[in-house]
Amino acid sequence: MGRHSIVDHPAVERSDALTSTGTHRAIGKATRRGVAAWPIASVVLVVLLVLGWFGWNWADGVVQNRAQAQAADCQEGETSIQVAVAPSIEQPVTRAAQTWNENRTVVHGYCVDVDVKAVAAQQVLDSLLAGSPAGMPAAWIPESSSSIDQLSKQRPGLLGSSGRSVASGAAGDYPYVTLAGEQVDDVQQRAAQSFRAFLVAPAQRTGFSDVGLTPATR
Repeated sequence: MGRHSIVDHPAVERSDALTSTGTHRAIGKATRRGVAAWPIASVVLVVLLVLGWFGWNWADGVVQNRAQAQAADCQEGETSIQVAVAPSIEQPVTRAAQTWNENRTVVHGYCVDVDVKAVAAQQVLDSLLAGSPAGMPAAWIPESSSSIDQLSKQRPGLLGSSGRSVASGAAGDYPYVTLAGEQVDDVQQRAAQSFRAFLVAPAQRTGFSDVGLTPATR
């Protein structure tokens, strides 16, 4: 019987071998399984949400900055000035005023619109000497300084500056003078002074040359 016990051992060993082999097969199958797709999809979704959030905030910031810039453009509001000019110089001054207005030029926080009107020098002088407040210009460009000299003698308080030429030609030297009075406030006076500097800037000189005038250089 002892021999029978010894003979039975190989059967046990074969059973163990089969069991061991089966285990190895199971492990092999497990290692060949693919990685689940849902974790990757979740990560991609999170990344897209984060990028979308940053993109939305960036776009919202751009819109807000534009709105703030537009609001600050005319932070004190808007105003206008009238510039009376001799008919012979109307064209280049009007051309310059259009550029000024398109640029939404700001003076002391105000967007200033320049309105150019061609009026004979004597008509402007008579209106100013008569003390007519209606439609009083903030600046005046007659053909010669003789009209300004008359205003200086009779109503010097209406002069906000001395006459300085913006161009010259056969008709005269076209002095530019700012006006003062109850109808012209401080902002309008400053705007009128700024417009004179704008008129004699290099970019405006072509307009005067086109009508046969020699532009002033300063």
